[in-house]
Amino acid sequence: MGFIDTIIERAKTDKKTIVLPESADLRVIEACAKLLAAKITNVVMIGDRETIQSSAPQFDLSEARFVDPATSPDFDDYATTLFEMRKAKGMTLEQARETMLNPLYYAVMMVKKNEADGMVAGAVNSTSATLRPALQILKTAPGTKLVSAFFMIIVPDCSYGSDGTFLFADSGLVENPDADQLSEIALSSAKTFRTLVHQDPYVAMLSYSTYGSARSPLTEKVVEATRLAKEKAPDLMLDGELQVDAALVEQVGKSKAPGSSVAGKANVLVFPDLNSGNIAYKLAQRLAKAEAYGPITQGIAKPVNDLSRGCSADDIVGVAAITAVQAQE
Repeated sequence: MGFIDTIIERAKTDKKTIVLPESADLRVIEACAKLLAAKITNVVMIGDRETIQSSAPQFDLSEARFVDPATSPDFDDYATTLFEMRKAKGMTLEQARETMLNPLYYAVMMVKKNEADGMVAGAVNSTSATLRPALQILKTAPGTKLVSAFFMIIVPDCSYGSDGTFLFADSGLVENPDADQLSEIALSSAKTFRTLVHQDPYVAMLSYSTYGSARSPLTEKVVEATRLAKEKAPDLMLDGELQVDAALVEQVGKSKAPGSSVAGKANVLVFPDLNSGNIAYKLAQRLAKAEAYGPITQGIAKPVNDLSRGCSADDIVGVAAITAVQAQE
């Protein structure tokens, strides 16, 4: 059974409620129908039932819950809650009411109020528009200093990583993390890998250098991030700085990083910046024909996940299932 099939089966064991605010998009409507038909999650669609259903009569949405912010009995409570949270930033009650008509904000507030367990959006909206409400309303999880994003990469017929399963971070959000932020990304990613894959994480702090084979401010950032991460989580299998071949290939790892607990075994790849992380996941997706699920966020108090605007309905189903499993944990 593949990674996403396993995630879907786990989601079914303790069914969660996922809110999909981009209900005018045909892919989202199709994903809703598939989630309900397969009994993967409960689904809340933001918008008017008749309008949404009539736009795609070929899909059965009868089991979905529909919430229209403009007519919802919870609207005043949600707007007041947002006002209280944001008034120190200058938000007025009228602005809060106007903001709460935005489906993304309304959906995140549903998660805040425990009316839903997680939100998935981004098929239509940008990453910043999708995550801004989550950061304002849900904020970071206890004990977490940084929200970051990752991709689950599943490479077919691959003996590296966990039988071809990897976590790439940060490949979607934090543009140029400093050493401390990079260490936080590594710790969050290790925890996420264990949650989603149910295997021990082996975390490689990647660079163009292995164990000092080159020295520059770029490599020194990774060296310092590795030191900080090991200091914060001394029992974690984590090492760096490692070139990607040393991280993945046992023979190369033994040659370049003898004695490393991670070299040749890495399944969590932590990239030094968003440039390298984003390029790497797209190379894996296009050249190795890997499945790529993400960007998935980590570090938010409750699960809110972003989609690629080029996603398919099946991609949305997969991310919704991942979100549900995150909510289970």
